[in-house]
Amino acid sequence: MKMLLFYTKRFYFKTASKGLPDLPELDREEDVGNALVVFFHVEAEDEAREAKVIRKFVKNSKWLARKFETKNIVLHSFNHLSLSKGSPELAEKILKEVIKRLERTDFAVSHTPFGYFNEFIMHVAGDSLAKVYKEF
Repeated sequence: MKMLLFYTKRFYFKTASKGLPDLPELDREEDVGNALVVFFHVEAEDEAREAKVIRKFVKNSKWLARKFETKNIVLHSFNHLSLSKGSPELAEKILKEVIKRLERTDFAVSHTPFGYFNEFIMHVAGDSLAKVYKEF
């Protein structure tokens, strides 16, 4: 698992096109302020350690969101952080479980539509912790 975490003053996205052929056409946009935005990449080896990956994904997301005193989290599957690629099914399964666990602890979770390319605008804060890379 690879993660890029950003504390943003604003994150806007709009669906642009499908990245997976079997998905329905979708036109969605959202604008979220004061949010932790997490770009995550599921690797092939994550399948053998799925429970650990989910636990660390949630822990790291909550840790950084709390540093900036926000309950807003946006998740974005970003399959460009490693040469090792997990299956779309595994990535979507992990995404759904992470959303469920974060929402159970009172975080407001949004996510870009899984399997779509998106355009986005991201206003990242200037603090040193506003940009964090994690790998596990």
